[in-house]
Amino acid sequence: MEWLNYHHLLYFWTVAQEGSISAASKRLSLAPSTVSGQIGLLEESFERKLFKRSGRNLVLTEFGSHVVRYADEIFTTGRELMDFVHGRPVVGPIRFDVGVTEVVPKLIVRRLIEPVLGHETGVHLMMREGHTDELLGDLALHHLDVVITDAPTGPDARIKAFNHLLGESPIALFATPEIAVGLRPDFPASLDGARILLPTTGTVLRRQLDHFFDRRDLHPRIVGEFQDMAQLKSFGEHGLGAFAAPDVIGEEIIYQHRVERIGVFERIKEKYYAVSVERKLKHPSVVALYDSARAGLFGG
Repeated sequence: MEWLNYHHLLYFWTVAQEGSISAASKRLSLAPSTVSGQIGLLEESFERKLFKRSGRNLVLTEFGSHVVRYADEIFTTGRELMDFVHGRPVVGPIRFDVGVTEVVPKLIVRRLIEPVLGHETGVHLMMREGHTDELLGDLALHHLDVVITDAPTGPDARIKAFNHLLGESPIALFATPEIAVGLRPDFPASLDGARILLPTTGTVLRRQLDHFFDRRDLHPRIVGEFQDMAQLKSFGEHGLGAFAAPDVIGEEIIYQHRVERIGVFERIKEKYYAVSVERKLKHPSVVALYDSARAGLFGG
């Protein structure tokens, strides 16, 4: 059996927290050469580098970043164990690691997560945005508790995962008042030739919009395509074109971006999923997210 030297791991973890060997040495009451040597032994045992030099500073390698996550959990659990052994109450926030695909609107994400942060046991949120494949890989390695996405994982996915439908929203079109006044009266026919901002190809929403335009023989002028939906709304806010977004957050979009709703697209809806490695959700924060989404944000 392979054994992990927890002293070496502790020295590495402390350096990662403090940002330098000298600061970690003071915290550990050890000589810098001792700390440096112990980290070297840990790297030898892993056969991978944990840090790399960036000027005068030490920064974590990608591998080192993954090791820190495990170390966080190991030493947090260790502290809880000692509290239990000595009869002290075991308290502390529940760590909640969430992955969010880039196409999910940030307002949707906030509305989904907000109720979880008010959970009475306390939650320490760790959120990361990225590509679906990357996030699902981390989910499979248990680096994430859940992935929030606009598309379910299919049977050809590289990992075994389960899709939990959080809800769906109709899609509406928004624009500045100056643009909206001209497009609203004959919507959606008014979109023929109109300046419009779209998500990039390959996204669920883009496929639905393209199909809608083709079916109605509409040819809007595509001014820009965006991977980041927040950037898309920012361009729309400044009058560069109309943009589509989930109507469930329509009032917030209108307030935040000073735009108006032009109309709601017929039969276009966007669905949102919580993807987990569990058929039955168990993590208390994932359960709270699912329940609040179903009863709150998408409850209507």
